[in-house]
Amino acid sequence: MDPLDRIDEIIAILETARSVPMSRNNCMVDRGEMIGILDELRAELPGDLRRAAALLEERDKIMDAGKREADRIISEGEAEHARLVSVNEITVSAEHEGARIVAEARAEAQRLREEVDDYVDTALANFEQFLTRALASIERGRDKMHALREIGNFGGEDTERPLTF
Repeated sequence: MDPLDRIDEIIAILETARSVPMSRNNCMVDRGEMIGILDELRAELPGDLRRAAALLEERDKIMDAGKREADRIISEGEAEHARLVSVNEITVSAEHEGARIVAEARAEAQRLREEVDDYVDTALANFEQFLTRALASIERGRDKMHALREIGNFGGEDTERPLTF
């Protein structure tokens, strides 16, 4: 018989037992019958208790293994999360640094362009002044030459005189 059935049998015997006079909680039972039933229950319980204890122990082992596996998965997940966050932070930082370097390079290129433009403008202005002076000198020389030629044509046949510049 199953130990739970034995316990149900004991309860039924106690419920149907005759009450002790002048008492609500006390009853009279056959001592020999009760001891026999309890002995049978004791004999059955060790095997069932050992099986139950083994099942509980196995359950505890499975739960511990599951908890360890869950902890391992959580730990790996947290490590992967930290790695991804770190990679993302490095990427964002690198993008910001790259944008800063490009902006600096553009600013430096613009500054150099402006310096070169100023230098070329100054050089061209100096060259323009030089050419203006040279053209003015050439123009004066031509005017002088034309004037001397006209003087030489109108002044007679005096060609032996040297020309002065």
